[in-house]
Order: sequence, then C-alpha cells, then structure tokens
Amino acid sequence: MDKIAVLIPCYNESKTIAKVVGDWKRALPEASIYVYDNNSTDGTADIAGRAGAIVRREFHQGKGNVIRRMFRDIDALAYIMVDGDDTYPAEYGRQMADLVLNENVDMVVGDRLSSTYYTENKRPFHNFGNDLVRSSINRLFKTDIKDIMTGYRAFSFLFVKTFPVLSRGFEIETEMTIHAVDKNMLVRNVVIEYRDRPAGSESKLNTFSDGAKVLLTIARLFRNYKPMAFFGLFTLILLAIAVIMDIPVFATYISTGLVPRFPTLIVSGFIAMAALLSLFAGLMLSTMVSKDRQEFEFRLQLAKLLKDRK
Repeated sequence: MDKIAVLIPCYNESKTIAKVVGDWKRALPEASIYVYDNNSTDGTADIAGRAGAIVRREFHQGKGNVIRRMFRDIDALAYIMVDGDDTYPAEYGRQMADLVLNENVDMVVGDRLSSTYYTENKRPFHNFGNDLVRSSINRLFKTDIKDIMTGYRAFSFLFVKTFPVLSRGFEIETEMTIHAVDKNMLVRNVVIEYRDRPAGSESKLNTFSDGAKVLLTIARLFRNYKPMAFFGLFTLILLAIAVIMDIPVFATYISTGLVPRFPTLIVSGFIAMAALLSLFAGLMLSTMVSKDRQEFEFRLQLAKLLKDRK
C-alpha cells in the first residue's frame, strides 16, 4: 500500500503533463504518481511515462469512469486527485495530505474560488456555473463547502473504498461532495491558488452541456439523498394547485348549492391524490435512506478492517 498516491486522470494533456508530473515528484518525493490515460491521441501517456509517472490506461471514456478505475485499483493511506492541465499548484499537496494522514480528514477540498479563480479563469459562464452549483448544494444540503467543482482534492482510504462512483463525466466532483456531506464525513477546505491553462492547452469541459449534466446530477442526488424534502416539495406544489382549482368550485357551491364546474373538481381531486402519493413516496424512500446510512457505517468498518490488513 502506498503512503500517498497522486492520481492524475488525463485526456490529451501532452502540453502540460510532463510539468505536472515533475512538479508533484518535487513536492511529494515519497508519493507514487499515477497517470491514467483516457484514450488520448496526442502521446500523453508516453510523455507521462518518460517524466517518471506510473502510467495506466482506462478505455471507458469519461472522467468519472477514470476515477472509478483509479479508486478500485490503487490502495493508499492518502490520495490526492489533481487534473493534468497544470492549473493546480503542487505545493499545496503536502498540507492536504497531512490533513488526511494526521487529522483523519476524509476529504480535503482545494478551494479555488476563495483566491485567484475569478481573475485567472477567462470563461465567465464557468464562473457563473461554479457559483450556481456551490450555492445550490450548500442550500439544499445545509453545508458550507467553498468549492464544489474543483478537481483538486485529497481523500482518505475509507472515503475512496466506500464511495460509489455513479457519474461518468465531469459531474463526479459534485457527486463526491454530496456523498461526503450526506455520510457525515470530515471535510476540510484548503485555499489554493488557481492558474488558467497555458497557451495551447484546451479545456475538455463544455460549458453548457456539462453544466446541464451537473445541475441534473444535483437534482438526482437531492432526490436520492433527501427524498422527504424532494417529494415534500412536490407535495406542497400539487396541493397548492389543487386548492387553487377548488376555491372557485366551492365558492360557487356555497352560494348556489350547485357544482357547475364538475370536471374541474375531478381534476383537482386527482391532483390531490398525486400529492398524497408524492408524500408517501417521500416517507418510504426516507426510511430506505436511513437504513442505507446504517449499512454504510457497517461498510466503513469493513473498509477499516481491509486497511488494517494491508
């Protein structure tokens, strides 16, 4: 088992990968540097190998798929995940690894948004998207994570071996954050300096399509992790619609004793039934989520035993 494993998922990062590997070898000479190449066509894997990294390949396209493979393959006391585009300085790695190794932190978030991100990043929609995602998750899950979308993180062995990777692409960072918050894991923020990509290096993130995927992921995870709140919201909306539709019907009935809008009454009744179904769905799923949290604690104990044996 490695003491520290630096995980670098890569897709066509030939312009920067040699520098990234070299920086991490100097910053953490005792760490094992893993580069997982995700079907690059520009020689990224060969360049990383010559720079001294341990190179492996993941043929299933997508960042989430690469991270799933990394987490399955590699055993370490502390993991540092960083992008291969040279936007995250390696000098913060020691501090992040020490939080995992010495203070039992489960996930360390490299916080770009509290430092240089808004001045270095030249894509205004990315800035808006980061703010939207951060505010949405912090409000929905009642937490205070400073940077949700950062690709610079450190993890404990227990986090890595109990985290179910479901996302295939760039939604993976959002999924990691919500998992850690929901499972009451210890999370710390470390403010880092961010630098924009060097000339000739292109982002693989599509602002609109990947942004839409992230927002849909937030909605899906909110439904999965907070079903009572999710379905309770639908219950309130449906009940409000039913009541608004019923008011004129009942007003007419009280004044005349007649129900001339009988179809409206029937439709509002079905909407009220849908509200009740939504309420009971939330109650049942909430019970299942509570049971899953209990089982997760058991899985943590199994992961701890696995760590001790290695």
